Amino acid sequence: MAIDRVPALKRCRALGIEPAVVGLSKESKRQPRRAGKKMSEYGIQLREKQKAKFIYGVLEKPFRAYYDKAKKMPGITGENLLGLLERRLDNVVYRLGLAATRRQSRQLVSHGHILVNGKRLDIPSALVRVGDVISIKESSRANEFFKGLAESFDSLSTPAWLTVDAQNLGGTVTRFPNRDEIDVPIEEQMIIELYSR
Repeated sequence: MAIDRVPALKRCRALGIEPAVVGLSKESKRQPRRAGKKMSEYGIQLREKQKAKFIYGVLEKPFRAYYDKAKKMPGITGENLLGLLERRLDNVVYRLGLAATRRQSRQLVSHGHILVNGKRLDIPSALVRVGDVISIKESSRANEFFKGLAESFDSLSTPAWLTVDAQNLGGTVTRFPNRDEIDVPIEEQMIIELYSR
C-alpha cells in the first residue's frame, strides 16, 4: 500500500493551505514562498486536485475513481465529488470529533476501533450511507485515548448532516452533506476541468 510520507506542514505550505484545515494546531515557522512565475491554468487546476487529495488523504487512483463515480451521479459533478470524499468513513470519524486529524481517524478505523451499525469496519475509504450509526468498539473505550476523548468531546463543531451521541461517543449520518456545509478550501470546478481535458 502506498503511503504519503511528506511532512504535513511542508505540504500545507507548498499548497497554500492553513494547517488548521487538516486538523493541525501547529504553525510553520518558515516564511511562505514568495510568488515567482505566474502559474498556468493547468498548474492552478493541478494544485486544486493536489489540495483535495492531501486534505482527504486519498491517492491518485482512488481519487480518479471518485471522479468517475461523481460524473455518473445526477447533479453537479464537482459537488458530487466533494460529497463522496466527505462520506468516507475516516472523514466522518474526523467530522464527528472522534479524532484530531483525518490521518488519526484513518488509523483508528484501520486498527478496528470503529463500528458502523454495530459491526466492525476497518476500511477507511468505505462510504457511509444515510442512517449509518458510527461508534467506538466497547473494548476500545478503556483505551487512554478514548477516555481522554470522552472528557473533551464537543459536538459544537460537528456539521449539520451528522448528529452526535456524546454519551456513547459516536454519531449518526442523518443525510448527505450540501456543498455549503463542506468547509474545505477547494475549488472543485478546477478539478473537473483538469479531468475533462
